[in-house]
Amino acid sequence: MRIGELAQRAGVSVRSVRYYEQQGLLTSTRSPSGQRHYTESEVERVGFIQRLYAAGLSSRTIADVLPCVEAPSEANSDYALERMARERDRLTAHIADLVRTRDALDGLIVTASAFREEMLAAAGQPAG
Repeated sequence: MRIGELAQRAGVSVRSVRYYEQQGLLTSTRSPSGQRHYTESEVERVGFIQRLYAAGLSSRTIADVLPCVEAPSEANSDYALERMARERDRLTAHIADLVRTRDALDGLIVTASAFREEMLAAAGQPAG
């Protein structure tokens, strides 16, 4: 099938399919005129890639775990699980950083609100 049909059947844009191929996540054959052609199994593969992206994995991490699907083995499975666990740890640390940042912003909002109230009170205006 051609790229447009793959994109439509997988529910992604043609641009996404091209990107996946550029990242080495997807392969195609080329016709003599240079058109990309994909197999039926690529529809499922694109769906799997989409699920990995939705889980927050980068294209590099996805490329690291795809051998588990392409060549299932205990070693590939163990590596994929380890790689995903490291990615989860990275996301957990990032979430903690975001929570600290949000808490710091909350502190600034409280300070700015108190300053505003004091400023309005000093000017004889009602707080609003």
